[in-house]
Amino acid sequence: MPNLKVKPKGDRGLVHEITPESAGWGYVGFALHKLQPGETVAAETGDREVCIVFVSGKGKVSAEARDFGEIGGRMSPFEGPPHAVYVPMGSGYSVTATTEAEVAICSAPGGGAHEARHIPPGTHPQMTRGKATNTRYVTNIMPEDDGAAHALLVVEVITPGGHTSSYPPHKHDEDDLPRESYLEETYYHRFHPAQGFAMQRVYTDDRSLDETMAVEDGDVVMVPKGYHPVAAIHGYDSYYLNVMAGPHRVWKFHNAPEHAWLFTGV
Repeated sequence: MPNLKVKPKGDRGLVHEITPESAGWGYVGFALHKLQPGETVAAETGDREVCIVFVSGKGKVSAEARDFGEIGGRMSPFEGPPHAVYVPMGSGYSVTATTEAEVAICSAPGGGAHEARHIPPGTHPQMTRGKATNTRYVTNIMPEDDGAAHALLVVEVITPGGHTSSYPPHKHDEDDLPRESYLEETYYHRFHPAQGFAMQRVYTDDRSLDETMAVEDGDVVMVPKGYHPVAAIHGYDSYYLNVMAGPHRVWKFHNAPEHAWLFTGV
């Protein structure tokens, strides 16, 4: 199994590229581009579907022969909900930065008849999840109930400093619906201020996988299986962008039984 924590490759251009092949799994892909004004990222989706997320900045986007114009707006992922664009399989897309921009390319196997579309802020309302020091703020970008994709699930989470997230520990690594769904997952981490960090543990019941990582600004954590809680350090707010995909576009999780008493929801 590859290392679960992936550091960025520099601070310009393609700084992350996680593929099913490099991750050793079957569904999720994640890439991140840091672009200067005028720089372009363009590709064909092939047999995969894509969600383009403007983590920060603005750019001109075209997809599936549609011109979406300039989208984006926030200059930090802590400044409100994102702009995103869904691109189906068998299509092309192009993103040209009009400001400094951080553009995530989330992908999974495609299928079905879906159309390219802009997903503006407010498409799905921000939700407050948890209580006390387990409070965090969740913005769905592509949730399972939107019906507009084949496999991709994409969500952003803001966790205040000193709070936990993805907690109580939960997993989704068994294809056993309706009890639990199999979903691979990536976490792209950012912090405010940027020198902050968080702790993330990925572990299974039998501890055959048990890794605890200090994650810093710009790191990606891969979750092939097991529980995966995050604890943001006091004084530093945490942001992460989650990409999930599996054989079914359903998020059904299983709480670690020894911790499930703490809260009624994750």
